[in-house]
Amino acid sequence: MTTKRSLALTTLVLAANLFGTATAHADDTTPSVPPGTEASASAPVKIDPTDPDLKLPEGATLAEPKVLDIKSVVEDQSGDERREDTNADVKFALQAEVLFSKDSARLSGESKARIDAIAEEIKKQNATQVRVFGFTDNLGSSAHGDVLSRQRANAVQAVLDADLNDSNITFEVRGYGEQYPIADNSTEAGRKKNRRVEVSFPRSAS
Repeated sequence: MTTKRSLALTTLVLAANLFGTATAHADDTTPSVPPGTEASASAPVKIDPTDPDLKLPEGATLAEPKVLDIKSVVEDQSGDERREDTNADVKFALQAEVLFSKDSARLSGESKARIDAIAEEIKKQNATQVRVFGFTDNLGSSAHGDVLSRQRANAVQAVLDADLNDSNITFEVRGYGEQYPIADNSTEAGRKKNRRVEVSFPRSAS
């Protein structure tokens, strides 16, 4: 009886020691500060300015400074028009519903004012190359979408050309049909975004 009790006590003590060791080990690996704040919580790193590893090898030069491309997107409250700006380009995306009737390439009455505003921005940026690309959703045949998107792009380009009236400006006009969707074609909200005409041009360097 005594032997069994001693054995049980020994087992219990051993288990407690093992558990205590494991717990202590786990506590040792727990960070003392929340993840991501270690740098701010630690002492400042001292840098030796004479360290040879900090010097450029003989004959080496630094690369030219590079400005990172920053993109901003502004969409009107209705979602009918979106403007994207980067360091290099400006792009307008107009939903087809505000430009054309359903399955048509004939511009609506309100479309002129929107295209005129884009023409003014092209003048402001002194752009001489303008891209006008048409897109559709994936309803109907792919061939029909290709033709319709090109016809819609042509219609927008014609108004821009008349507004700008500048022989120095060249246009690239394409119809991509259902290619390059920007939203999910499985919903009507997504298809509406995909039915669009995009006008893009380089940003002025000045």
